[in-house]
Amino acid sequence: MALAVVIVLLVIGSIVFHFTSPWWFTDIAVDWGSIDFTMNVTFWVTGFVFVACNLFLAYCIYAFRQKEGHKAVYEPENHKLEVGLSVVTAIGVVAMLAPGLFVWAAFVTVPEDATEYEVMGQQWQWAFRYPGADGKLGYAETQLVTEANPFGINLEDPRGQDDIVVLGPNMHLPIGKPVKALLRSNDVLHNYTVPQFRVKMDLVPGMVSYLWFEPTKVGTYDILCEELCGIGHFVMRGAVVIDTQEDYDAWLAQQPTFAETQAMAAPNIAAGQAQFALCATCHGTQGEGNQALNGPKLAGQQAWYIERQLKYFKSGVRGGEGDTNGQAMAPMAQTLVDDNAIRNMAAYIASLPDVAAAQTVSGDIDNGASIYSRNCAACHLDNADGTWYTDAPKLAGMSDWYFVTQISNFRAGIRGLHRNDAYGEQMVGMSTAMSGIEEIEDVAAYINTLR
Repeated sequence: MALAVVIVLLVIGSIVFHFTSPWWFTDIAVDWGSIDFTMNVTFWVTGFVFVACNLFLAYCIYAFRQKEGHKAVYEPENHKLEVGLSVVTAIGVVAMLAPGLFVWAAFVTVPEDATEYEVMGQQWQWAFRYPGADGKLGYAETQLVTEANPFGINLEDPRGQDDIVVLGPNMHLPIGKPVKALLRSNDVLHNYTVPQFRVKMDLVPGMVSYLWFEPTKVGTYDILCEELCGIGHFVMRGAVVIDTQEDYDAWLAQQPTFAETQAMAAPNIAAGQAQFALCATCHGTQGEGNQALNGPKLAGQQAWYIERQLKYFKSGVRGGEGDTNGQAMAPMAQTLVDDNAIRNMAAYIASLPDVAAAQTVSGDIDNGASIYSRNCAACHLDNADGTWYTDAPKLAGMSDWYFVTQISNFRAGIRGLHRNDAYGEQMVGMSTAMSGIEEIEDVAAYINTLR
């Protein structure tokens, strides 16, 4: 009797929880309402079966409980019952599967007027490519990927020259127009998911998959990777912004074409050297750093990373509240009048002799090695040399005290929480691999052994 009551209470509790639960579908922002309908049908069918089966089980436990003088009856076959159960089961299965078949037929039938764009995933970043004036995307493949050509676009394909490339986690789409997303991975299995779009698809290395939808609601929505793609899987985030046509056109016009990225003039190292005179006050004439003035070593760092950080300081992404040293850098970055000046500065710094910084931090090297190999090495490499591919700067031979300061800033939310600092946001999560200042120093001590 008690067991029957427990089962009935379980059913009642499940029903109440379903209708009072705060966990519901996000508001849909595309024209895939049919997918919501299909999922709701599945919920209703499986919900009915759950309630019916458990209530029947509770009834049987109560009605056929052991009683004095009661003898069980063995009935190996009941054709009427079997036919009835088969019919009801078939109806339930058809009710669940049939809507999905119709939805899938629509899903694989892309409208002829759908605009194509490309989503490229790699550990642990998103990038996007749009067709240019010719309306066609150029040929691209992973084997052609380089630091200067991260999309792997074929230089000999004229269709790719006007392709619009977006190297960042945020993409834009116009409202009210069907779009087809071509999905490509540069390394491992990823997944392109936007919960408000209701459609998702894997990015499979070696092939191009796709999905399509028509945005119906202006807004900003999170892009997620829903395939376990390595240690940084949880920080592989992006955003898709659904704009009015006017706002979308204005945004697209500001993005560079592939030809423009390839035709960029070489930086002027001599001009960068002249600009560096101001920086040398804190960072040293050879970029060797000066801890007394809170100037980290710069020599040996990759130009692309220096360039990004200077832009961050200039635009206010870095140097916000609580970042005392960063606030001192912000006005210095303002002296670089434009992107060319920043490129010149970064190129000059990258040309300086890379002499390992003095070691100022000590700690448990073995513990630091364990933490580093499990967490940091995936992006910054085993030798801590860093790589453009994962947007990870060099750590080996750089200022160890600066490493400790910045990891502490990430952990404290002083750095990495600005809405335009997507890479810093990733580090906020990764920095939690170190429990506190002692383990941060352990990792710094281990990195010192890699110089």
